[in-house]
Amino acid sequence: MSDRGLKQLSIATLLVLAAGVALAVFRAPIDEFGFVQKIFYIHVPLAIVALAGFIAAGIEGYRHLMTDDPRHDANSYVFIHISVVYGAATLITGMIWAKAAWGHYWVWDEPSLVSFLIVFLLYATYYPFRYAIEDRDRQARYASIFAITAGLFVPLNFMAVRMAENLVHPRVFATAEGGLPGSMLFPFLVCLAGLALLYVTLVKLELLGKRTAGRVARLSAEARAAGDGDDAPRAGVSTGSRIAPKMESR
Repeated sequence: MSDRGLKQLSIATLLVLAAGVALAVFRAPIDEFGFVQKIFYIHVPLAIVALAGFIAAGIEGYRHLMTDDPRHDANSYVFIHISVVYGAATLITGMIWAKAAWGHYWVWDEPSLVSFLIVFLLYATYYPFRYAIEDRDRQARYASIFAITAGLFVPLNFMAVRMAENLVHPRVFATAEGGLPGSMLFPFLVCLAGLALLYVTLVKLELLGKRTAGRVARLSAEARAAGDGDDAPRAGVSTGSRIAPKMESR
């Protein structure tokens, strides 16, 4: 993934996201739950983009296993990282809406909520899983297997939720009992596009940072090898560098 056009992408993200929020606040109708219902336009796109990111991480994990290219491991790592952040935001916004709509922050017999929490907790184990493996090559391979396995679980989980009979949580897309009204669909799609663009922007930023850190580490190693070791900064000794993908050679 290239960092070219990052400035233009950031501007487009800001414009689309601002337009989506404005449409949601000023144009979309207010239902029986009042103004707090507006959080729906952020909550649901966050969940959709997070789940799509988990699947993308699995695809990158598969590409890493097929090619042994560390760039795919880095992509998978960053996809999971940003998706976990989106997942946490999904849970928080969902709890805010649930408290206003149902009077409770959480309902344990609702498949949508519980299944998303399971997916989130599953991916939350990704970081300690990587940290537990000291060898960087094995770490990358096992992390790719993790991403593939967990990524396969995401669509299965989605289908299980759709087939469940106990549906308290509102359905967004078409079901036998209807879906999103037309007056809400356009603001929702704009918010979805804005949050998807924000996701891509954050991914590119984090990858750019890792590539830069990798180059610094490589230059430091080259400086030490040239005899300037005592004065050159040492890289790769922090906890973060131990679980981050190995990009020193790129």
